[in-house]
Amino acid sequence: MRVNITTWASWFYCLMPALFACPVIADAQDKIDKPPGYPNRPIRIIVAVAAGAGGDANARMVGQLLAEGLGQNAVIDNRAGGGGVIATELVARAAPDGYTLLSQGETVLLQGATQRVPFDVRKALDPIVATSSQPYILLAGPTLPAKSMKDLVAFSAAQPVTYSGGAGVGGTIHLGMEWWTQLSGAKVMFVPYKGSAPAIVGAMGGEIHLAGASAMAASGAIRSGKLRGLATMGLTRIAALPELPTVAEQGYPGFKMTNRYTVFAPAGTPRAIIAAINRVVSDGMHTPQMAQRLAADGSQPAERMTPDELRVSIAHEYALIEQQVKRLNVKLQ
Repeated sequence: MRVNITTWASWFYCLMPALFACPVIADAQDKIDKPPGYPNRPIRIIVAVAAGAGGDANARMVGQLLAEGLGQNAVIDNRAGGGGVIATELVARAAPDGYTLLSQGETVLLQGATQRVPFDVRKALDPIVATSSQPYILLAGPTLPAKSMKDLVAFSAAQPVTYSGGAGVGGTIHLGMEWWTQLSGAKVMFVPYKGSAPAIVGAMGGEIHLAGASAMAASGAIRSGKLRGLATMGLTRIAALPELPTVAEQGYPGFKMTNRYTVFAPAGTPRAIIAAINRVVSDGMHTPQMAQRLAADGSQPAERMTPDELRVSIAHEYALIEQQVKRLNVKLQ
């Protein structure tokens, strides 16, 4: 399938204010052994999605934890577009000094597997810490009468269904929906937006039929009543939206689309800096307050891993994604 990039006009700020209101972590963290002199200026966290998306909310949590744990402000830099490639390239080419970080989901692995970046992401980036994980949710807009995935297939037989979400072309939403169309025979068309937040706004306004977003971004849209949850894409229902069935439950066993957000640094970043960031963020993400906050949005803290353990996990995921890309034969331009 060939997809052409289009532009979009966005007005998505203040979409879901709750996403920006991160809780203060009350539990005192153990003293962190910081490298001498680090950090002595603000840390920049580059995010591959627009403000309001789940990845943006996750990065803001990370920024708060770094500010509290390392005593230096963290600035969120949203660089949406290009299926996440813009953000990834900025970080891969940055100085490996601990002051430029990338917060991104599994889209960064897709960029490598689909050869959308001119380097090996596994060598260009050092994984630091996995932060949170959650399923994706498929959201139906007011122009879509379908109440289930089977209804969606029937509706698409009369007219193509348009959808968007995630980091754009070649992102997890795009690839996952290609997989589902091969399973279902539905006729759907991807419309590139610069992330889940503008895609949600597009679905609310009737520009597209469907928006795919992480549970963190989607739950607020569902609670507002402006969009309807069609399915959760994990293998199990989520506690925050227990009435929302999975895609697998609706006749497509084995279908699964989940996302784990990870913080990366440019390759060659001192190990002492990576270890300090890993400790601060891991400890913060696993406090009861943060776990409760994440659960309210259908998310959860990611499994606690050392940077070396995380690198092994990412290598395994990368191999699986490469296999899926080859099987689906999705062509990008």
